[in-house]
Amino acid sequence: MKVSQSIYRSEEPFRLELGGVIDRLEIAYHTFGTLNARRDNVIWVCHALTANSDVADWWPHTVVEGGFLDPARYFVVCANIIGSCYGTTGPMSVCPSTGRPYYGDFPAVTMRDVARAHRLLASHLGIGRVRGLVGASVGGFQALEWAAQEPERFDAIVLLATAAKASPWAIAIDETQRMAIRADKTFGNPDPDAGAAGLAAARALGLLTYRGPEGYNLTQQDNHDAPCSLPGLPSTHRACTYQAHQGEKLVNRFNAYSYVTILDTFDTHDIGRDRGGVASALEAVASGGARILAIGLSTDLVFTPGEMRRLASMIPGCAYEEISSPLGHDGFLVEHGQLNSILVPFFRQEAAQSQTKS
Repeated sequence: MKVSQSIYRSEEPFRLELGGVIDRLEIAYHTFGTLNARRDNVIWVCHALTANSDVADWWPHTVVEGGFLDPARYFVVCANIIGSCYGTTGPMSVCPSTGRPYYGDFPAVTMRDVARAHRLLASHLGIGRVRGLVGASVGGFQALEWAAQEPERFDAIVLLATAAKASPWAIAIDETQRMAIRADKTFGNPDPDAGAAGLAAARALGLLTYRGPEGYNLTQQDNHDAPCSLPGLPSTHRACTYQAHQGEKLVNRFNAYSYVTILDTFDTHDIGRDRGGVASALEAVASGGARILAIGLSTDLVFTPGEMRRLASMIPGCAYEEISSPLGHDGFLVEHGQLNSILVPFFRQEAAQSQTKS
């Protein structure tokens, strides 16, 4: 499925929570399917850390006939987040006041700013009620924050491998990656390639937490038929080449300034801030009457199954499902069979209830 990216350009300055201003905010987004006459078939997907607005590209076997994002049934929307380098305004964008890319001078962004940008785009697209809001990982941060701002807007909310607040563990993972980037002496230079070696190292560090020991031990065993420096001793370990390859892949498609910006935004996430605490904020999320489903992954090291069960227990009426996967946090990108088996009936039930109401 080939769907082109669209760009929304705001005519008003976008004022950020921490005091900065983006004079000409641009939001890159993709849509799949057709908005129906009642305008009630919208599923909005909030993407994860380094993904883009093309859901069909990074979430295989979901935006397909029979998938939970079936474009024959739903109008699927995904917007690239502020700070990214996939079309929405970020560090690589040209600053109107200087005529040069922002690089390290890009203003600080919070998760609440990201949610407000989604609201801005939804208004531009003429979308009112949203049948389903889906957020995985950092996307779940966005979904929770948006739902806290407008609980009455959503019929259903899916929270996959995420949290109501960035935990010290998750922040420590982010800081370790930032340390790797800042250790690259080129980071800070006004250059799109600045920090590339640090970014590769940061990605390799991050992958350890995204996949975990079960994932690595399952997929990265040495090939006994590979060249050996000594009998039975491989000259290069498969796990080593995998780490280097994944670091290089991210460098080829992403940017160190955007990566640090998004990690910083990640760390601001606290749905309970200025709302009376997490429990109070989660009660407000459910106050709009949305059906809410939390989904954990059995080997997730970033947002553990225990944390996901606690999140579900704190949201009034929230159901909980768990996907069994040896691939850790990244299982949400891979276990599409289990995911579709949970979410296809979940959204079809929501569609049936919506039709009954109308």
